[in-house]
Amino acid sequence: MRAALLRRLTSQVLAAPDLRAVARVLTRELPAALGITQAQLLLWNRRLDSFEVFTPGETYSIALRPEKSVAPAPEARFLLSEGVVLETPGNGDGMLVPLQARSGLVGMLVLGARPRRRGVPLGPVEARATSLLAARAALSIENLLYQRELIASERMAALGTMAGMLAHDFRNPMTVIRGYAETLLDPTLPHETVRARAEMIIEMIDRLDRMTAETLDFARDGGRLARRPATLVSALEDLAHGLAEELPGLEVVREFSVPAAVVAHLDTDKLQRAAGNIAANARDAMGGSGRLHMQARLAGSDAFELVLADEGPGIPDEIRERLFEPFVTQGKKTGTGLGLAVARRFVEDHGGTVELLPDGPGARFRLLLPLQPPLEQQ
Repeated sequence: MRAALLRRLTSQVLAAPDLRAVARVLTRELPAALGITQAQLLLWNRRLDSFEVFTPGETYSIALRPEKSVAPAPEARFLLSEGVVLETPGNGDGMLVPLQARSGLVGMLVLGARPRRRGVPLGPVEARATSLLAARAALSIENLLYQRELIASERMAALGTMAGMLAHDFRNPMTVIRGYAETLLDPTLPHETVRARAEMIIEMIDRLDRMTAETLDFARDGGRLARRPATLVSALEDLAHGLAEELPGLEVVREFSVPAAVVAHLDTDKLQRAAGNIAANARDAMGGSGRLHMQARLAGSDAFELVLADEGPGIPDEIRERLFEPFVTQGKKTGTGLGLAVARRFVEDHGGTVELLPDGPGARFRLLLPLQPPLEQQ
């Protein structure tokens, strides 16, 4: 009867969804099955400088040299090793059950004394079943600890991605802010010039604030847009003007073939960031200065096409297929390789597409965007 119960507990630890479930089996159900009143589970971290303590109804972490007193573990005189109970020079009537996994010792189960039983606390059948349970529990704990570490590393990777995006996209507005702020130190500047440059600084700071929120949206897989209706021609002109302001040394050549009455519903901030990231890469490819051609035309009755083309050396063949993936970059001393990944995200948020055109010279990107939001976004 008891052996069958121990086999059932062995199946439970293998299917346990988390460490607390494993601890519940080892510190509550196993002692109850063996008639033991006290149990404690100790799990070490990989650095072996602290461990988690699981007792029925309580979990806490302590260092190997704790400053505070902790709940004492049962005194153990016996050791369960590969199905055999060994007596040690220790005190008390408790028993240590090592939790040995593939990577080594992951923890220790400390079982208290077994009332009304003198001498060895487990019989041969119980010892083998408990040892098997401990081995399965160790494998389960090892997997769960690895899963926890993997989740933590993925969160750190996501945090690093978000920080990299901010560093990448803050660079251009910060350049504008610094440049205008330095010129304001000139006491001979006319009042009108000072006012215009101060307003540009305020605009760039506001944009940095919006970029922070948008980056958080990107990290959360957000697709929220702040669409505003405007004539497509005016939106494109504002886009070209913004690129020229943000990227000194870049000459924006406008080639718009769009009827004046056409209205588009766009999130102009996100479109500015998408085009700005492509334009910033173009300027870098051209050595810090050069011409960027902006070509726009309607693509049917419900969309428009925007082509951004530079006069640089073009995109190397070895990265063309992965160009829009995060961290893909080549030949740049600065930058994180996130610019085009962000550009694609914001274009796709609009329900559009962005692609690298095969024909050159230089790099030519084609953005296809709907004039109206898709039905699911209306």
